[in-house]
This record gives sequence, C-alpha cells and structure tokens, in this order.
Amino acid sequence: MTAAESRQEPLTVPAFTPETGPQEVIRWALDTYPELLMPSAFNLNGMVLIDLAARAGYRGDVVFVDTGYHFPETLATRDRLAARYPELNFVTLNAGAHPEDGQTPPTLYASDPDACCAVRKVAPLQDFLRRKNPPALLNARSRDQAATRADIPFVEVGGTRPRINPLAHWTREKLEAYAAAQDLPVNPLYFDGFLSVGCWTCTRAVRPGEDARAGRWAGKGKTECGLWQGENRL
Repeated sequence: MTAAESRQEPLTVPAFTPETGPQEVIRWALDTYPELLMPSAFNLNGMVLIDLAARAGYRGDVVFVDTGYHFPETLATRDRLAARYPELNFVTLNAGAHPEDGQTPPTLYASDPDACCAVRKVAPLQDFLRRKNPPALLNARSRDQAATRADIPFVEVGGTRPRINPLAHWTREKLEAYAAAQDLPVNPLYFDGFLSVGCWTCTRAVRPGEDARAGRWAGKGKTECGLWQGENRL
C-alpha cells in the first residue's frame, strides 16, 4: 500500500492482544505497508526492533537524525549496526551537525529545549518524511518507558500516517533478555545507567526506581522530543 492509498482506505487492524509477538505485528505491517520506514535513535528498544524487523524481512530505511549533540558512543553504535545489517539502508539526516554549526543559538538546549529539539531533531525528520512520503512508520516505543507512553497500542492511527509499535507490550527485562540472547551491540552507555540516550546536553543516567526516560531533559518538565507527541508529531 502506498502513502496515498493508506490515507484513502480505512485501516483494518487485526485483533492483536498484549500476548501478540512483535514479529507478528511486524509481518502484518510489512504486508500492509511494504514501503514503510523506521526512525531510530539506537536505544535498547530500537536495537531490538532493528533485529526483529530484519529477521521478519524488512529491507528498508533506518533513519537517524544527527542533532550535533549526540554522544560519541551513540554514533559508534550506529556504525556497528550498519555493519551488522548490510541488508538495511541506514540513513543519517543532518549528518555532520555540531554545536557551533549555527542551526540554533549555543545555549538554546538549556533555555528552551523544546525549540532546540524542534530545529535539530523534529524538522530534519519531518522534511525527510515529506520527501519520502512513507505510508507508515515502524517505531520501537514501549509502554513501560514512561508515563507518556503507558497506553500506546500496537497501531496508532490519526495524523499523517499510521505508526506501528511492535514492542508496545515488551518490558525492559524482556528487551534486555532478547538483546543478550542475540548479542546485540547495545550502546555501552546503557550499562552506565543511561537507559534512554539522547543528546549529551540533556541526558543523565537514570536513578534507581525511575522510569527509563527519566534521565531525558531532567528537571525541564519534558520527557518527549516532539516526534511522537505535540502538534508537530510524526
């Protein structure tokens, strides 16, 4: 199904249950939307989804946005994944970005993190999606990551295109077990307590008892970058 067709035809979603395996959801998504694509920041969830999707036959784009503020470990993780999955097309948007590139004022991340995310992360991906016009997105979010994600379904409708969340019901323990069993190249920062890794300016290690995204924009009243929530969501 093309992007234009996906917006014209009503979507019929199978009767998935919380026990439905992610590969079943992925296979349905690939059958329904062969031209879908996958945004990724290469966190634990994203790592697992890439592996599951590749095993299910996904051969499309894995799209990463270089904000200019990523940890070196994140960029190295991207490169290890690209080497491990040559059948996938790893795309880096805004490649070569850096803090002094003039895209944003030098301290915008501290004074207005929403505006910084909008320019450095959301806008490049939105521009790419407008050009590529995929019919759906394959996404790695799960319910236990944060309160803002506690109710996400396998298939979100509304907005520009459906968003498929095969890992919606997987816990962090299940994700960790799968990553270990498949020897996935998890970002080494994860093992230092960075359970969700974003820009180095706005990410800290998670403390005991906190949810996985508590280290993102800590103290700013913000846990989402704007890709999945807000008026400019994908």
